[in-house]
Order: sequence, then structure tokens, then C-alpha cells
Amino acid sequence: MLRRLYDWTMRLSVHPHALGWMAAVSFVESSFFPIPPDVLLIAMVLAAPAQAWRIAAVCTLASVAGGWLGYAIGYLAFETVGAPIVAFYRMETEFAAFRDTFNEYGAWIVIVKGLTPIPYKLITITAGVTGLDFVTFTLSSIVSRALRFFLVAALLWKFGPAIRVFIEGRLMLLTTLLAVLLVGGFLAVKYLF
Repeated sequence: MLRRLYDWTMRLSVHPHALGWMAAVSFVESSFFPIPPDVLLIAMVLAAPAQAWRIAAVCTLASVAGGWLGYAIGYLAFETVGAPIVAFYRMETEFAAFRDTFNEYGAWIVIVKGLTPIPYKLITITAGVTGLDFVTFTLSSIVSRALRFFLVAALLWKFGPAIRVFIEGRLMLLTTLLAVLLVGGFLAVKYLF
């Protein structure tokens, strides 16, 4: 099933309305869809490098808006909608532990986890379940999603098709490294100045 969804998503990248499809996939991935928008982002930026920043911006904004739906699922309908999504990813145990400490580090969790390939919908649903301040959630989502999608777009824009295999094979490593650098930079500023 995932392979068919992946192939369908790849076909969308060459569709005449690919940017609209990018927005739709980015939106639904933030709340329930299993295929990350990176698949479309990579194909679209390679096909139209001059549009890299526009594509990354659409991906970011649609992902954040979809995050609002994920937040609403967690806040308003966790038992009926959110719990089955968490169960689909077989992350009930992790979700319970994550939920307990979420609000203590909410903004940081959204920023750092939003950069990684961890399903973003788990972050958005948890934010809603725990009642994380909505403005904090939104601003943290903008930061994390923009960093992630603009990093991928920048690498593809600069290095073209040669970097595609590298990015697809090491997406978790790259985004984790970016997250470590980001958090390390903030901690350095906080404790050194």
C-alpha cells in the first residue's frame, strides 16, 4: 500500500497542477497521510530549480496549516481519530511517554521533531492533546517546517540531481544534524551571553 501511495505521489510531481498537489499532500501529511511531502518537493525542485523557493514556501505553509488540523484532531477528537492514527504507526508507548513531557519543552519539541522524518502528524496531534499554546505551536511549526523544506530545496537548487540520492538516503541524518546545530546554537547563545 505504501509503495502505491509513493508512486502516486511521484506521478503528481509532473502533473500540470503539481504545486496544488504539493500543497494538498503537505497539508494532509501533517495530520494523517503517511507519505511525507519531501517526495514531491525533491521531484518538483529537480524539475524546476528556478522555482525552488516558491515550492519550499508552499510546502511549508501548507504543512503548517495541516498541522492545525492535526492539532484540532488531538484537541477535539483524540479518542475517535487521533488514537487510531497513533496506532497505525505503532507508537502508542512512545506517544504516552512523549505526551507526559511535551508541554515542558513544547516549542523545542515541535521545532526539533518537526525537522526530522518522525511523522509530523504525531507532533501536531500531541500538541493538541496536551493543549500546547496554539501560537507557540504555530510559530514553532513555521520554524521547523521552513528549516526542513528550505534546506532540502537549497541543496537540490545548489547541487541538482546529484544530491537527490544523498538526500533521500540520509534525510534523517541531515535533519537531525540541522536540529542539533540549531539547538546547540540556541543553548550557546543562552549560556554564553
